[in-house]
Amino acid sequence: MCGIAGLAGPDAHWHQMTVKAMGIAQHYRGPDGTMHAASSDGRGVLAMNTLLIVDPLAHPGPYLDRPSRVLLAFNGEIYNYRRQATAWGIELAEKETDAHLVLKAWTKLGPSCLDGLDGMFALALYDPRVGKLFLARDRLGEKPLYWRMDGGRLAFASEVTTLIGYGSAPLIVRPEMLAIETPVGVDTPFQGVQLLAPATLLTFDVVTASLQQTIWWRLEDRLPFAGDYRQALAAFSVVLAEQVPLRAPGCDFALLLSGGLDSSVLAYLMRPPVCVTVSYPGQDRLDESDVAARIARDIGAELVVVEPDHIDFTKALPHLMSALDYPMGNASTFSEYMAYRNVSDLGLKVVVGGLGPDEFLMGYVRHALVLFGPDAVLKAGLDAYRPLAAKLTAGQQLEPGESVTRLILRGPDPEMRLRALVADAMERAGGDLARG
Repeated sequence: MCGIAGLAGPDAHWHQMTVKAMGIAQHYRGPDGTMHAASSDGRGVLAMNTLLIVDPLAHPGPYLDRPSRVLLAFNGEIYNYRRQATAWGIELAEKETDAHLVLKAWTKLGPSCLDGLDGMFALALYDPRVGKLFLARDRLGEKPLYWRMDGGRLAFASEVTTLIGYGSAPLIVRPEMLAIETPVGVDTPFQGVQLLAPATLLTFDVVTASLQQTIWWRLEDRLPFAGDYRQALAAFSVVLAEQVPLRAPGCDFALLLSGGLDSSVLAYLMRPPVCVTVSYPGQDRLDESDVAARIARDIGAELVVVEPDHIDFTKALPHLMSALDYPMGNASTFSEYMAYRNVSDLGLKVVVGGLGPDEFLMGYVRHALVLFGPDAVLKAGLDAYRPLAAKLTAGQQLEPGESVTRLILRGPDPEMRLRALVADAMERAGGDLARG
């Protein structure tokens, strides 16, 4: 998983022990080493928790480019790093991985190299030549990165609690936390601590203490597909079949296989050696283990079935609360925790999950309720979703945005915060639900 943390400012070198402590606070993110390093000018200190996946013999970070003295802390994986190294004319030595490609590409091309990176990442890069710290996240924000300003310094970390350890931050209950049980956007429940937005580059000048944020990629800037549905489906299938296997780790790994659309697609395309599914005895409506078993047999994978009970929940709850940093409105959190714990017991470092594909493939019943209405869904035999369908009035024509809002609301929305967020997403998608 890896993790990064650090501090930039005129006197950053005086705070090396603080940055070291920040790295140690999230040490479990990097079982292959937690280290820190100061920049050559003393105005930047970076820490990195390293999990070696691409090359188990590689050196842990942070990483230094000796000619330029640029320092990098990196979290994530770049899937096309070898191809991009060739395209950019960058030589990678033995034991140099995707992080080294990022470092060398930045020193050669600057921030424009982000456009060529196909992967998930959060990075911190300090360049003493210009006295600036750069923070960046991948296109869809798969890897987290939080930051805060304090007395002319900028601190950052992969976890909110790491930054809380750096300095106090009063709790704030955001309106959307009451509506959907989690904050959204860049705000966090801690005053002064922000989440760097996806596809955003933050530039911090250590001399002037000024910062600038720029968006380096926008989904809405991508040209829509020009063909008909069949052509779009064919093109999508090709991209899916080409890109998903590239994300398969080069080591043994496990796949969280629920039996739903998202994880089933990943299972057939990635061919994991181990699949893990979670089942609750006596809860037939939630049990998809039969489907998972058929898929595992189909691809020749070992299937591990985890069956948590109320005692497991009681024991796991303190660990869940600590690991989450702050409330997250996700009903599968406990199931995922139990699955991850079992994977760890198997000695595996990497787990692939289906978070994202269900939204991408529109595989949730919520999508069908919005697209086709509650009557069509219930007549299709999905009676278990009657309580959810009741949020939409049968026979009443609602705007897609209003339907989506009703289906994801879990509490009051007095400030209309959630409705505004949904409306903004729909507008950026051109009013097309399938794009929103």
